[in-house]
Amino acid sequence: MISMAMLHDAQRVLKPVINRTPVIPTKGLVPGCAFYLKADCLQKTGAFKLRGAYYKIATLSDEEKERGVIACSAGNHAQGVAFAARDMGIKATICIPEGAPISKIEATRSYGANVVLVPGVYDDAYAEAVRLRDEQGLTFIHPFNDEEVIAGQGTIGLEILDQLPDVDAVVCSIGGGGLISGVACAIKSLNPKVKVYGVQAENAPSMKRSLEAGEAITLDSVRTFADGIAVKHPGDITLDMVRKYVDEVVTVSEDEIAAAILALMEKQKLVAEGAGAV
Repeated sequence: MISMAMLHDAQRVLKPVINRTPVIPTKGLVPGCAFYLKADCLQKTGAFKLRGAYYKIATLSDEEKERGVIACSAGNHAQGVAFAARDMGIKATICIPEGAPISKIEATRSYGANVVLVPGVYDDAYAEAVRLRDEQGLTFIHPFNDEEVIAGQGTIGLEILDQLPDVDAVVCSIGGGGLISGVACAIKSLNPKVKVYGVQAENAPSMKRSLEAGEAITLDSVRTFADGIAVKHPGDITLDMVRKYVDEVVTVSEDEIAAAILALMEKQKLVAEGAGAV
């Protein structure tokens, strides 16, 4: 499990690299509630995934770095791994579902990574990444089911408590569960009174279904335009952490996700992708 020492070490490693993103107050977005947005869309590479990817790669041995790294991603983790690998002079290969946004694919290439487009969804890209890892002896950088990756994402939780010390509740989207695991661990460890809620697309509810079943399950399919959280199977590490630290997991419809994107555009002048708008 993740310790506070690991979270603080991740914060130390990432401090000179990442942006400390703002917590933005909203007006009228959620009536009757002082509602804030942790704007990690303003992070380098455009997403929180840089935090976990960078910390994980920074903790690799020299031998692991020499072999090169491989990852699978719908786009945001891909960019984080590619950015970190370039920054540390490491060769990177990234498997991306071929249906991922072209902007994310091209951004990943722009950081110097070798991009392999894989037919299907995230889980298909994962299978191909594992095959290439074994074939080429590369070091696999998992997008969520990894303690160092989770600790890197958990630095968001540390920042939230520093920026909003009187926060009552934190709401976080869930795909594989890396983000909410790190954030919830940090927040509950420092202030157990703060509620942490997870949200999934109702057409990709792998974490919620797994919690209900009492074990990690694999969905037959996922159908959501929130491509960043279209995950059929949660991690075993993240499932345990969500069970331990998260108060409740709920789902939202595709129409609700679309409405959230529109509301953020109209009221906050922010463009959020589906996974963030969830």
